[in-house]
Amino acid sequence: MSDDSPSPASAGFVPTQRPRLAKGASPWLVPTAVTGALTGLAALRNRRWALAAVPTLALTGGMLWFFRDPERVIGDGVIASADGVVQSIDPWPDGRTRVATFMSPLNVHVNRAPLDGVVKSVEHKAGGFVPAFNKESEHNERVVWIFDTAIGDVELVQIAGTVARRIVPYLEPGTEVARGDRIGLIRFGSRVDVYLPPGVEPAVTVGQRTTAGETRLDRD
Repeated sequence: MSDDSPSPASAGFVPTQRPRLAKGASPWLVPTAVTGALTGLAALRNRRWALAAVPTLALTGGMLWFFRDPERVIGDGVIASADGVVQSIDPWPDGRTRVATFMSPLNVHVNRAPLDGVVKSVEHKAGGFVPAFNKESEHNERVVWIFDTAIGDVELVQIAGTVARRIVPYLEPGTEVARGDRIGLIRFGSRVDVYLPPGVEPAVTVGQRTTAGETRLDRD
């Protein structure tokens, strides 16, 4: 190949990457996978074990899908922190705009930093566990992030749902982050709210699907 030949990346090819699982998946995934493997081996010796093997192996497969953590091509501006559907866009009394994104159990549940900056604070707040698509879910168990960014403080809230009863932050206050860095995981269905600073207009609409790290939330 000559020096002038296009590289695989410039030719439009993306190198194959090993599948990645979300940090924080082990407490759920490992026991399920071990149970699935043991019952699967038992079923090979005695078909009666198939009654236990089939559901546990299916559950293992479901968890592998749920805890997937794919790489993303990071977008510009204030990016979406969650995969899902924009549930609401609400003006806030202080001039900010809240963009709420609902994540179903089928979505990737690793959340990402909306902008370059520094983690100013990470605060866990106790609360209920009503369905994440319910308006009252804003009072659910949640973790509130404040990022110090070039456009001011940006607040992000990870909200637990009926099934999602565990939020796993990856970072501590004082950590420098780049736009699109992984910041935490919500287990099993939930919601993420991003508060755009005053004067920043949303570029998304209610009902729009978002991809964490890629979809731009603010208008250029």
